[in-house]
Amino acid sequence: MGVQAYLDESLSFEERAKALVAEMTLEEKVFQTLHGAKEIKRLGVKAYNYWNEALHGVARAGVATVFPQAIGLAAIFDEDFMEEVADVISTEGRAKFNVQQKYGDYDIYKGLTFWSPNVNIFRDPRWGRGHETYGEDPYLTSRLGVRFINGIQGHDKKYLKAAACAKHFAVHSGPEGIRHSFNAVATKQDMYETYLPAFKACVKEADVEVVMGAYNRTNGEPCCGSQTLLQDILRKSWGFTGHVTSDCWAIKDFHEFHMVTKTPVESVSLAMNKGCDLNCGNMFGNLLQAVRDGMVKEETIDGAVTRLMTTRMKLGLFDREIPFADIPYEVCDCAEHQATNLKAARRCLTLLKNKDSFLPLDKKKIKSIGVIGPNADSRAALVGNYEGTASEYITVLEGIREAAGRDIRVFYSEGCHLYKDRISGLAEQDDRMAEAKAVADASDVVVMCLGLDATIEGEEGDAGNEFGSGDKLSLSLPGKQQELLETVAAVGKPVILVLLAGSALAVTWADGQDSVPAIVQGWYPGAQGGRAIAQLVFGEFSPEGKLPVTFYRTTEELPEFTDYSMKNRTYRYMKNEALYPFGYGLSYTRFVCSAGIEAPEVLTANSTVKVKAALTNTGAYDGAETVQVYIKAKDVPDAPNYQLKGLQKLTLAAGETKQTEITLDMKAFGLFTEEGEKLILPGEYEIYVGTCQPDARSVALTGCRPQVFTVKCGERAVVETV
Repeated sequence: MGVQAYLDESLSFEERAKALVAEMTLEEKVFQTLHGAKEIKRLGVKAYNYWNEALHGVARAGVATVFPQAIGLAAIFDEDFMEEVADVISTEGRAKFNVQQKYGDYDIYKGLTFWSPNVNIFRDPRWGRGHETYGEDPYLTSRLGVRFINGIQGHDKKYLKAAACAKHFAVHSGPEGIRHSFNAVATKQDMYETYLPAFKACVKEADVEVVMGAYNRTNGEPCCGSQTLLQDILRKSWGFTGHVTSDCWAIKDFHEFHMVTKTPVESVSLAMNKGCDLNCGNMFGNLLQAVRDGMVKEETIDGAVTRLMTTRMKLGLFDREIPFADIPYEVCDCAEHQATNLKAARRCLTLLKNKDSFLPLDKKKIKSIGVIGPNADSRAALVGNYEGTASEYITVLEGIREAAGRDIRVFYSEGCHLYKDRISGLAEQDDRMAEAKAVADASDVVVMCLGLDATIEGEEGDAGNEFGSGDKLSLSLPGKQQELLETVAAVGKPVILVLLAGSALAVTWADGQDSVPAIVQGWYPGAQGGRAIAQLVFGEFSPEGKLPVTFYRTTEELPEFTDYSMKNRTYRYMKNEALYPFGYGLSYTRFVCSAGIEAPEVLTANSTVKVKAALTNTGAYDGAETVQVYIKAKDVPDAPNYQLKGLQKLTLAAGETKQTEITLDMKAFGLFTEEGEKLILPGEYEIYVGTCQPDARSVALTGCRPQVFTVKCGERAVVETV
């Protein structure tokens, strides 16, 4: 084909990549398998860094729109909006890439291969990285993951707008402190019912370009060198054709911590031979020796580099004219994108308690408001981790001041440190408690901002205080925060508790106290988060967020953190009553859902069930609500309690009614066996349609009971095979 064949745009990307690789020396090929790929000047190949982040905005590369953290975006329960957010992210990613290329900046975080989304299942609320995910449910995670990838990669018929990456494959959700040596043991049933569905959807539905392996072992195999995961499942069963990257420095864990190999050369040989194409780190430099020792064939490296170059071809990095080259830098955190960000922040806020409709506040009835707490004026509590740099941040305190206007006095006290027993180093304990009391006493109402931030809830290596490697030791408010809450509440002024955190907290005391009439889960709501929270407090919109995770009452009801069995985990398998259930969230308005189904008298493997729902906003506020469809197999022993299998977000004006239709195929009714087959079994299945889970706690909290319909399956049938 000749040395310039890779520039021939009449050929397929794969043909061009193969031609380019054929011109490389072994050493050149090996150094293309490192995340910081070197320039090959003689072939016109520029340096390229594959390590780029875009979890909730372009991260670590300067100014960009900083959206709510992933768990907050999940709380919106809206597939279409998730793609809209991801489209903004990829637009800004292209804009930044264009100018960085113009000025010769090929550094880390300056490329178009974005290592997002994180579609691991948030199976345990103690996991520090759970806020990077879309929650505990495999169906919700699948739907949001697919649409995020659609927004990142775009819909051009030829080129990728950017390349998305589904991570961390697979069965990865803590503990963080032992992730480099830990062996996650999961049954085939749990693998296919819980841990793999989102990855499968990302590959088969969204055609994700990249998959990242996890640090841990799964059932004895290191994930970045796993025959089961990378070959049998990802390549052979799912037909994945993109490239696989290791997590960062995960390959050296093979011999240093997992002890499945003895030397670096053995480690890189295992990873490359099992299908890991790219090494985040520098271990793959040892592939030169592995080839010389006969442990890796050069053609295996050829295949890996061809897949890597194909990705760069799809991004248009070798072509003269591509659709995204003219996106200007000016779009980064522009007014339009900030408006979308504010919309996201407003929509993610989840109202957990609102006794006697205490919220929203009437400005005409308030002369003073106290804002208290370590997260009240904290930018860190807005953004979570893997964040970019916003051009504007609005903390809760700043948002309240802005919304309150000149006629309402706003008092402020930090109250306590996020987790230490004092704020000033030479002071005695509780050095802001008296001030907090004074603020509460001077105020008509208090907005109490407590919770966590990513300095204590996050990734091993990023977090470093009393919480174990970023994981939570308990579900309690850390440090002096609970004491501060009770102290302020005792002053006698009504308290609005705003929780800024990326995971569930056991706020059982606040839930049971009349002095805390309202609780808002704010997540890490992004750079515009404080503005959104203030607007919610003063009734500029009605909250619509839903919990993508269960709020438990205590860690004592949970299995061991290291136990990867799904028994008694998440809403699908838990036995105890939740503090706040998955799928729950209150509104300022009221919705009534009426539904019906169209289904055969007896379901077979090829049947479909149509769920038709009418949602009416019977309240005084415009608002949005999620129609949720759950299925339970009544006659199957040890079946999940019920599982989310359909959702649709609807926005309605006060008094308006809208219709929606959700079609369920038979895969929605199937359950995996221990052998990994998905079956529908003879017996009755219940379909629940409403605006919350059908559990008793959700019904008690919302006053709404989903409608239930019973359908019958007449015969055993396989609806999916692994």
